[in-house]
Order: sequence, then C-alpha cells, then structure tokens
Amino acid sequence: MRTASFLLLFSLATPVAGEISFQQPIDCELGQNCFIQNYVDSDPSDQANDFMCRHLTYNAHKGTDFALHSDVSMQDGVSVLAASDGVVIGLRNSMLDIRSNAPQAPALGGQECGNGVVLDHGDGWETQYCHLKKGSVTQSLGQSVQAGEVLGEVGLSGQTEFPHLHLSIRKDGQVVDPFTPKHATCGSYSSAEALWQQPIDYVPAGLISIGFADAIPDFSNISKGTAHIKVLPTQTPALVLFASVFGASDDLSLGFRIEGPDGVFHEAKASFETDQAQAFRASGRKVNSTLAPGIYQGTVTLLRGNQIIGHRRVDVTITK
Repeated sequence: MRTASFLLLFSLATPVAGEISFQQPIDCELGQNCFIQNYVDSDPSDQANDFMCRHLTYNAHKGTDFALHSDVSMQDGVSVLAASDGVVIGLRNSMLDIRSNAPQAPALGGQECGNGVVLDHGDGWETQYCHLKKGSVTQSLGQSVQAGEVLGEVGLSGQTEFPHLHLSIRKDGQVVDPFTPKHATCGSYSSAEALWQQPIDYVPAGLISIGFADAIPDFSNISKGTAHIKVLPTQTPALVLFASVFGASDDLSLGFRIEGPDGVFHEAKASFETDQAQAFRASGRKVNSTLAPGIYQGTVTLLRGNQIIGHRRVDVTITK
C-alpha cells in the first residue's frame, strides 16, 4: 500500500471537462458560517493571482482554502467531506492543532499539510485534505469512501494561521484548479466549465465577524471568536463595535452604526489602505459617565464604493 507524501506540487494539469466532478468538501454554508480565503495561484511567476485576476491567493498556492469564522467554530466541530468517491491512500492524524506562527509551535519537518487524507479517485485523479483536527480522521489506509462521507474535522494542524480546510486536486500528479480546469484567460470564469457538481460563487471579499467590546480588541481574540462581549456594565469605559473581513482592499470601506435606547449613539466609516487576506477595523465612543441601560444594536456595512456587499448586526446588553 503506497502512502501520500503530502507535498503540494507546483505544476498545473489541463483535464478534459466532464471526466470528473467534485462536491463541496466541507459541511458548512459558504457566506454564512464559512468562506473561501484562498484560491489556486494561477500566475506561474513569482507574483500571485487567483483565477479572477484578484489577490485571494499567494505565490505557489496549490489548493482552495475553505475557512471557518473562528476557533470557536472549529472547536464546535465542522466535518470535512470526501469530494468524490475514492480510496484512502494517505493519512495523518496525530499533529497538534496550533497556529504555525505561535511561539510554541513545533517544527513541521516537511509536514506542512498537517493532519489530512489523500484519496485516489482513479484515472490519475487525487484529492488531498489538509489541516484537519488532531484525532478527527475517521478513515484508514485502503478504505473505500463515498462522496460526502466524513473524513474528519477542520483543524489548525500544519502550516496554517487560521482554521480551514485546504483542498488540493491533482491529475497525474499535477495540480488542477477546480474553478478553471481548462486554464481560461484570467477573469473569464465560467461555472459551466468548473469541476464542481454545484456552482460555487467567487466572492472577492466579505465580513467574517462583528461584535462589541469595551476597548479596541486584539485581532488574535477576534480570530479566536472570543472578542465579542454580550453584556457590559453602565460604567463601561467605552462602547466599541468591531468587524473583521477577508479580501480587504483599498476600494473597500466599513460603515459602523450603534443605536441605543436614546437613539444613535455612534456612527462612523473606516477604510483599508492595502490588500490584506484578513483585516479588522473598530469604531466607537468613550463613555464619560454612564450608559443608559438597555439593548444596543451594532450594524456594520461592507461597501465597495457605494455598493453594499456585506451587512450584519449584533447586540450588546448594558446593565446596571
């Protein structure tokens, strides 16, 4: 029985359309509780572009990254699913769930995929599922699996700084972008040519999370899902609304609005200066005396120019 090396290869194959198709490999609803953070890098140079000529990728990235909103979501458990019928030819299940940039993170020693599974689909097709949660892999070597069958859970193992599933698709050992398997001209994507059984929309940017705090929170706590405070005292030092986004760029802005029992408490707008895979902004007001008790509603709107591309609300309760 051969095992997979878990290396991400650096050449692209051009398959014949229709010879295979894949279902979404993660049990979540895109745009609701998960999103695509990175696509295959379609630029063979040392620059990086996804198939829509934007920057949701990085140099030599050879897969599609389905990301969760926070560590809390990961801890709750999100299943990784077989994208097509196949046989398990490689797996790993014992690596720690820890951000690779954490001070205490161990050396990866060539195991950048972390915990994962490799499936052989026949006729030279393989799929590889990376960064699974330690101990979550449910399969064994040589086992046959059906499309949609659970392989494990999304984790933080290997070379990753956020909880996500990295799916790599290969034909005869070469990476295939499931969105543009024919290598169409950059930006000329057609869902009819993609390898997905059900169309998956390209979303260049979106809101990840929003919440309230009594000061500007650390981005690490926002990413972990622990920054939002549901109840604050009337003597809180400040009331701050924050939002994190993916696909930040200089043509995006965030609108913040906080409404309380006495009407509009705060309203402001924030922008982004550079392209960033993930970023956050926060806005609010210091509290000089006390806040009126009651429910305060925060609204965050993500805009590209004057076009609304994201909108979300959150509440905080102010109590005596």
